[in-house]
Amino acid sequence: MSALASYRALLSLTGPGYVLGTFLARLPLAMSQLGVLLLVSDSADSYGAGGASAGALAVANGLTAPAWGALADRIGQRPVLVAQSLGGAAGFAAILLLTDAGASWGWVAVACAAAGVMMPQVGPMSRIRWRPIAAGHPREDRLVQTAFSYEGAADEAAFVIGPALIGVGVSLLSPTAALVGAGVLLGVFGTWFALHPTAPPAHDRPASAGNDEPLWSLPLALLCLSQLVIGTIFGSVQTGTSVLATAAGHPGATGFLHALLGVGSVIAGLTVAALPDRFGLADRLRWFALGLFLLSAPLLLVGSVLSLVPVLLVLGVSVAPYMITTFTLGEQITPPWRLASVMTQLAAATVLGYALGASIAGQVADLGGHRPAYAVTVAAAAVAVLVSWSGRRTLERARRP
Repeated sequence: MSALASYRALLSLTGPGYVLGTFLARLPLAMSQLGVLLLVSDSADSYGAGGASAGALAVANGLTAPAWGALADRIGQRPVLVAQSLGGAAGFAAILLLTDAGASWGWVAVACAAAGVMMPQVGPMSRIRWRPIAAGHPREDRLVQTAFSYEGAADEAAFVIGPALIGVGVSLLSPTAALVGAGVLLGVFGTWFALHPTAPPAHDRPASAGNDEPLWSLPLALLCLSQLVIGTIFGSVQTGTSVLATAAGHPGATGFLHALLGVGSVIAGLTVAALPDRFGLADRLRWFALGLFLLSAPLLLVGSVLSLVPVLLVLGVSVAPYMITTFTLGEQITPPWRLASVMTQLAAATVLGYALGASIAGQVADLGGHRPAYAVTVAAAAVAVLVSWSGRRTLERARRP
């Protein structure tokens, strides 16, 4: 089955409305950090306050996402996602009310953290649904891999389009209006996603699994480390790009430049479905990690905004395939009754890696500009190579119980 035929088969199983709805449901998470950053920076007249508030939202979301995933494994996605979607929308409303009332940014940051706790991880939850959707199809495994290719591309597209929507909202109206839009999207489409018929019930845990089954395993640890690394790459690239653009007198270009990474990533992600089955997942992870390292190295030579453009476009080609492979491996080594927990753990590792990369790159950039920040990117890619090549046999031997 060709990649195009696989995508057509997926659409025939769910209809295009499901694909569009799930994409819109994941936009608020992609919009939230930049929206909060601009809103709080404007109201408090401090970029430090805005950055701290955005960071509080991201870290709170990353730390608590696995707990929500574990709860979804126990009681099903529907009640969890309804509570998160409505709670996250209420969190946005609280942020807006506090800033409008002139509250100190510290209290606003607390509200941002609370909103981060409630924000649903739509991408990981959607990935879980594809196995039941494709069940019984003669090419079930191929369809699931194709679905994961789409999900990876959709995540990348969301993190390109989401910040762009915030930028448009701020330019045409205000930071407040932009964040209102994110809250409305979350309340409407997050709830729609929660109530959609594809929402799987909680899986019954078979008695044979035992009560002492470990929550962690070496293969899962390797995959979480892989996602921590890719998050570090995201955070350090954005920081280095911001430093370079600001030094060149074009700070507003940071968002556009970082979006280039997502453009190449979306295109490459959609093509992963065309890879032959004989190119195994553990081998894919190794070669995509090596691609990250080789394609990130030219960042150390970049000296202008113009020279950065082709480097980011090409680097993006290796990003989505790497992430798609990690999540696909996670699905294949995990029993159904733990999928939500594992998928959200992988997503959380990415978020925490982003915060780590941005923090380290910011500190070294203060010492030497954009090149030390980009050196963090290259170092993280080198770690990805080390993890994927040393963990190949462990990942190949891992099987779903």
